[in-house]
Parts: sequence; structure tokens; C-alpha cells
Amino acid sequence: MTISDLNGIIKGMNNEEFYNELGVGKNASQDEIKKAYRKLSKQYHPDINKEAGAEDKYKKVQEAYETLGDEQKRANYDQFGAAGANSGGFGGAGGGFSGFQGGGFGGFEDIFSSFFGGGSGGNPNAPQQGEDLQYRINLTFGEAVFGVEKEIKYTREDNCGTCGGSGAKAGTHPVTCARCGGRGQINVDRQTPLGMMRSTVVCDVCHGTGKEIKEKCTTCGGSGHTKQAHTVKVKVPAGVETGQQMRLASQGEAGSDGGPYGDLYVRFTVAASSRYERDGSEIYYALEINFVQAALGDEILVPTVHGDVKMKIPAGTQTGTDIRLKGKGAGKLRGSGFGDQHVMVQITIPKKLNKEQETALREYAEASGIAVAGAKTGLFGKKK
Repeated sequence: MTISDLNGIIKGMNNEEFYNELGVGKNASQDEIKKAYRKLSKQYHPDINKEAGAEDKYKKVQEAYETLGDEQKRANYDQFGAAGANSGGFGGAGGGFSGFQGGGFGGFEDIFSSFFGGGSGGNPNAPQQGEDLQYRINLTFGEAVFGVEKEIKYTREDNCGTCGGSGAKAGTHPVTCARCGGRGQINVDRQTPLGMMRSTVVCDVCHGTGKEIKEKCTTCGGSGHTKQAHTVKVKVPAGVETGQQMRLASQGEAGSDGGPYGDLYVRFTVAASSRYERDGSEIYYALEINFVQAALGDEILVPTVHGDVKMKIPAGTQTGTDIRLKGKGAGKLRGSGFGDQHVMVQITIPKKLNKEQETALREYAEASGIAVAGAKTGLFGKKK
């Protein structure tokens, strides 16, 4: 077999299967891969999921994560497929490559030694942080402006109150897995198109935990966790907006092997106001005034989220004028105090005038030297 033949075999290997098992894309970050693994391994763990096929799915998820969770193995897998990620060498029965010396190479073992290797994962009994959770809080316009304290309730995986998270029956303890010696992994020889290859897979006895529970806790079934109702008080800061979120440390799900709790991410949705518009800490209010107020000026009460405020309208105010009320806006999320309220002036023109009003306006027009069109259908009627 030539090098080109070998390359053809390698290129034909499926290097997307492991990504499909975890439900992530080939461009997924290590963080996304880890989260997907945690979710699926919990979902299909044989001690929790008794459905048919759950254990097989669990093993496939473990095998996929064993490769994709290791950056070097993942790189080899992306280039050469499963053989590249897990092989310990190409020698052995059926391979026929161990004595190849052509082309100045020292054998296929040397060619691929930098890519393939058995290797082993980290300590399966190392503390693992629990899953993060998300919760959505709906706020009124006013609650978002001033801030509020909310009490929320949700269900999370907590350490089992009976076994304290160990998964073992009271008075007993987990023991080191006799099959893998506590590694959580075992070596398996497989016949492949490239010959007999050795790969490292998740232990089929302890399922990667490195320990066996001889007598399982009757409360949690050996998982160490139970679903429990949890209550948290959330201090929502003034000035939050829709789509923003805050992190509450250690309010997520329980970790394993003594690991810390995950975090809770609270995301906010703020209801719209029928009276105000808001942009950050700035609030906008549309104020309609008549043309007399605009021309002569006035002092009126204007509603704000802080209560009614007296505001002066300067003489000669035009439509579109922005009158700013200092400190009458929403709370500043980054910083202290409040933003401003912008009163956007709109001048209204009456659609109908009585005789006295029309006469007064005609006199104003004449005094101002304004020529008014004579059509009766016009605002001022027929010019005298």
C-alpha cells in the first residue's frame, strides 16, 4: 500500500460523528463542548435514565467527549478521523505496515507518532462544577427605572440530603473501580482498515467516574443529586433594560465530587410604557401645547416617573424643542443617580375657530403685515 492509498483511507473516515453525538458544530468552543457533554451525560446516565438505549447513548457521548474535550486529540480527529485521535500505533496483525521503510521514513509508527497516541484523560474523580442555569424576570417600566427586589423560585439539582452527594447508601462509601483502577478509562483493541489499533474509551463499569457504588442511596438512586425547589432574592439594579442579564454565583446546579455549584444567569424583559419612551437612563415624553402657549410662554405641570414637575415653556417655543428636566429619568446602571427626562414639544393647531378667535387672529395678521389668502375654506376665512 502506498502513502496515497493510506491518505485516501484516512480522508474517507468520518470526522463529524463525535460532533453529532454531542450535538455541536465543528467550530464549537471547548466551553460549548463541555456544556453539551455535561448535559447529555447527565441525561443518559444509566443510574438515572432507565430507558432502552440510554446506556449505549451514554457510552457514545463519553467516547465523543474523550476526544473532543482534549484539544490535541480533537485536532487529530479533525484531520484524520477517529483513528487519528485514539490510535496508539499501526503495528499488529492485519496491518502490514510495521516494516515499511520506503521513502526515507522510519516506518508508519514514526510518521504518525506526533499525531496518534493512547493517552489518558484527567482525574475522573476531580471536583466538577455544576451546570449554569438561566431564569427570565419580567419587569414593569417603573421597576426597571428605579430597581426592585424580586424573590424567584425554580427547581435545580441539589446535593442529595440523604447521602450528601456521594451517591452511596448511608454507612457506605464509593470504592475504586476494579475494572479501570480508578482511571475512568480502559484500553480497547479494534480492527480497522489500518490494522489493529488501540484506543482509550470510557470504562463500561464505572462509566467514567473511576469509582463503583456497591450500595446506592435509595433517595437519589446513586446520582448524588436530587431535584429540589430553590428560592433566591434578586436585587434588580435601577436602569436595567430588556436583554440584559446578571450573574448570581453558586445559584445554579450542584457540582459533582465536591465541586462547586454552577451559576444562575437572570435575564430581564422590561414592559413598554404607554406614556414614555426610554433610551438607557434618558426618558422621553411628548408634550402637546397650543400656539398661544408657544408664542407667549407658560408654566405647566409635566408628568415624570418621579411625579409631576412644574416646567416653564419659554415664549417663542417651536415644535420639536427639547426641554430637559434634570435627574427625572431612569437610574444609571453604571454609575449613580438618574438620567434626565426630555420633554419633546409639539404645537397643536385648532381645526376650527369661533368668530371671536378668527377676528383676533385676523387683527394679529394685519398688525404683523401678514397677507392671508381669502378662501373661506382656509384657516382664517376670507380676508377683509
